[in-house]
Amino acid sequence: MEQRLRDLPLRIDAVVERVEDASAPDPIAERLRDLGFVAGEPVRLVARGPLGGDPLVVQIGYTRFALRRAEAARVFVRQAA
Repeated sequence: MEQRLRDLPLRIDAVVERVEDASAPDPIAERLRDLGFVAGEPVRLVARGPLGGDPLVVQIGYTRFALRRAEAARVFVRQAA
């Protein structure tokens, strides 16, 4: 089942399905794809910030990124089997 990365439970393995463009062109979505948020890549939500959940710490491969919830909302994932 597809869900947004911001809503993924902590430390659950998932796979990137797609990055949604909010507008055309969308520099944030382009940057996310440049960082490795592309279809088929394994991803994991590692931690959430204390107040309101910002930022989110997300791991792609061996690299960790801090993303705002609004940025993570553009990434659609499915939980790994």
